[in-house]
Amino acid sequence: MTSVPATRPSVRACAMWGIGLLAYAVAVFHRSSLGVATVEAQERFSAGASAVSLFLVLQLAVYAGLQVPVGVLLDAWGSRRMILTGAVTMAVGQLLLGLATDVPTAVAARVLVGAGDAMTFISVLRIVSLWFPGTAAPLVTQLTGILGQVGSIVAAYPLVTLLHATSWTATFVGAAATGVLVALLVLLALRDAPDGTPRPAATGLAQLRRGLGETWREPGTRIGLYTHLVTQFSGTVFALLWGYPFLVVGQGLAPGTAAGLLTLLVLVGMGVGPVFGRLCGRWPLRRSALVFGILAATATVWTVVLLWPGRAPLPLLVLLVAVLGTNGPGSMIGFDFARTENPAERHGSASGVVNVGGFVASLLTILAVGAVLDVLTPGASADYDLDAFRAAFATQYLFWAIGLVGVLRHRRELRARLARDGVVLTPLHAAVRARLRSTSAYR
Repeated sequence: MTSVPATRPSVRACAMWGIGLLAYAVAVFHRSSLGVATVEAQERFSAGASAVSLFLVLQLAVYAGLQVPVGVLLDAWGSRRMILTGAVTMAVGQLLLGLATDVPTAVAARVLVGAGDAMTFISVLRIVSLWFPGTAAPLVTQLTGILGQVGSIVAAYPLVTLLHATSWTATFVGAAATGVLVALLVLLALRDAPDGTPRPAATGLAQLRRGLGETWREPGTRIGLYTHLVTQFSGTVFALLWGYPFLVVGQGLAPGTAAGLLTLLVLVGMGVGPVFGRLCGRWPLRRSALVFGILAATATVWTVVLLWPGRAPLPLLVLLVAVLGTNGPGSMIGFDFARTENPAERHGSASGVVNVGGFVASLLTILAVGAVLDVLTPGASADYDLDAFRAAFATQYLFWAIGLVGVLRHRRELRARLARDGVVLTPLHAAVRARLRSTSAYR
């Protein structure tokens, strides 16, 4: 396991992270911009709901499909070039969307946004791993994921306000201009790593393939992928598409109440993220216990909701949403596995592999839920009943099982390597008692 001495982050490190964080927040803004303008998009492109939903599916598919190649290029090129390329690509996509008047052009625009978005997050994580000491990196990683969601708030409020006050073209051309400004800031101010850090050596295609193979063979990369998969997809599917109709149509909640619950999901994530970061920093060899706890809580509450006779009571739905709020921060633990178990020159490809897990599972679950609802609901009506939603959300158990098996398998591999190095883990309860005793001794 690689490690970095625990030192206080420098002001310059915080500045570099701040630039990367701004670029990520703008990427989230671009990612979310069409979702808050769905009605206007249907009117502008004379498209039905299925055509507009295709924008989201393709955008997610491009994002997930590019994670590994982007990660490999990130190791070769560095964060600055990748974030700059991503910002420009998203700006072009938003400009194209602002000028588009037909569905094919709009789809192409969202594909560009998905491609640029794919280049941003893992590039910012590489900045974190190179600029921050090991004990601070888990917390900063969690803060990156949390604070980056400010972009979705900007999309939900200022962008919608501008859209209603001006026009479709003015709004999305303005969004493109925001991307250009971020690109200029990255070009002028962002640096990949502290002075004196060795630059990545020029590599050919064969070397890139060999490096990717080494990244994949590392058990820390694979446990990161399955961690991201098993903790992320349920909350993402709920927040991104199917949660609102489940609450309103299936559970009979008022639209305002359902919107409030989705807001709660975001707030819970913002609250627990720093806690998870602190725990991973203090207990780096016990991260899988946190993963299992998140999985158990999520699957258990979903099971109670799905088996509840009739509509679930509001307190139970509040509990469900609160537990789903831990999913996003929980998925960030996967990147921490990849960071600590891979050398710095492979952090980009390792983060790219990890990021595939949750988004592929989310995309497949979105499609599976939609397919089951369509099969169980005759005709073109979207008036799904509660039993249809129960059957549809039951598809989640398949991905929980896949993720659980993957985490268990690769955790065994990691612990076997630790044992060969002479590190033997005591039972978790004994380790917690020992830590508490050592903490109290210094009071």
